[in-house]
Amino acid sequence: MKIITTPDARLREKSEKIHQIDEEVIGIIAEMRKLSLDWEKEHPYEMSAAMAAPQMGVNKRIIIVRDDMEDKKKATFTALINPEVIRTEGKEVADYEGCLSVPSVYGMVPRASKVKVKAVLEDGTPVRIKATGDTARTLLHEIDHLNGILFIDHIKDNPKAFYKMTDKGDLVPADYEKEIRNNEELWGE
Repeated sequence: MKIITTPDARLREKSEKIHQIDEEVIGIIAEMRKLSLDWEKEHPYEMSAAMAAPQMGVNKRIIIVRDDMEDKKKATFTALINPEVIRTEGKEVADYEGCLSVPSVYGMVPRASKVKVKAVLEDGTPVRIKATGDTARTLLHEIDHLNGILFIDHIKDNPKAFYKMTDKGDLVPADYEKEIRNNEELWGE
């Protein structure tokens, strides 16, 4: 398997709920972890914070979220099956987002600063998660994937919200007209 990127239409599909955690589901989770870390090895200035199953063309409601987003050496992920946003709270905050499936494009995306999510762990344990800051942002970003939504959809009408990464790992404003708006590879139009 591989990570699929825009404009692949599978990224725009709503994912199916998991009804049983079986060997197939456990295999999907293992492959997601592997692909996330493989991607990270090829991107020295970036960290794979999370991934959703649709990003490898699997139409299932599964996400993985890195356990420690501050330390790239700690490369463990928690899998969440059928994650669902119960409620968002707090002030909406704009911050940088990127995506394994949207190469070379970043955005200043507004999201709620707090989220409550319910899900099931890969061992079948139901969980409720209260998250703030980067973890809340990451959960919202990945759950969007399960509904066919990409981070660029939240900022498509804001030319100043788009960025690209330089060869040295710095984010700089993208040329909206040249690199974003008419980019068929990005939008699939």
